[in-house]
Amino acid sequence: MEKKHKSGFVNIVGNPNVGKSTLMNRLVGERISIITSKAQTTRHRIMGIVNTDDMQIVYSDTPGVLRPNYKLQESMLNFSQSALGDADVLLYVTDVVETIDKNNEFLARVQSIECPVLLLINKIDQTNQPELEKLVAQWKELLPKAEIIPISALSNFNIDYVKRRVEELMPDSPPYFEKDALTDKPARFFVTEIIREKILLYYQKEIPYAVEVVVELFKEDDELIHIKALIIVERDTQKGIIIGHQGQALKKVGAMARKDIERFFGKKVFLEMFVKVEKDWRNRDNILKNFGYQLD
Repeated sequence: MEKKHKSGFVNIVGNPNVGKSTLMNRLVGERISIITSKAQTTRHRIMGIVNTDDMQIVYSDTPGVLRPNYKLQESMLNFSQSALGDADVLLYVTDVVETIDKNNEFLARVQSIECPVLLLINKIDQTNQPELEKLVAQWKELLPKAEIIPISALSNFNIDYVKRRVEELMPDSPPYFEKDALTDKPARFFVTEIIREKILLYYQKEIPYAVEVVVELFKEDDELIHIKALIIVERDTQKGIIIGHQGQALKKVGAMARKDIERFFGKKVFLEMFVKVEKDWRNRDNILKNFGYQLD
């Protein structure tokens, strides 16, 4: 008798900085979501696909849930909310640090969701047993139908158990993507994410949040990938900071990004980067749509 195939969408949601991207990379086993200590790192909904002979699990990392201050953040919230609508299993990630907001509109939507919810309390290495038990009790009251699992994504604690529970909850279904697919995103997307990660790590304050990266050329042959990337900023002063004195800052970021891009694709990379000013791009519908953001 032929063994049944299982497939489903497992969507990861929660507030900024609770460790969603680290968890995603643990579950998928590849470095798909950029990880930095800064909030609002993830801007898109990023899928990572895990395949076995009789199963396909499509994990989705989503932007942290926040009250939007500009149109880019509205789009980020749209990505998070859309993840509630098509989940077969929802992973709601919190941690031991964040304050529980009982009036949270997003949480209210999670409470009414039909699919199984695994509530993951991350960073448990930063607390003690009595505090953790108190947190579990508070969350049990808020999300009575959810299964609560304490984890540490950073140290891989309880991640295998989460994987096992997800597998058990997968519905019978043929695969949604080709069985050799790792993600729904094209190669260029990961180049932009790697460059953006290095900008987040290298520059301070507002600069990283005012930046978008566009790949204008991605040309691959047997031995080399030639990439031209455009770094978009909102103001001339930001352009100056990105480039730095005699171009040193841009060179440093380029060198860091090139190493990671080479590691990601397993091939030598020739990377050229340029900086362009697009005034107030985070509030301009036409530009946001061109960058692939989801607007109402």
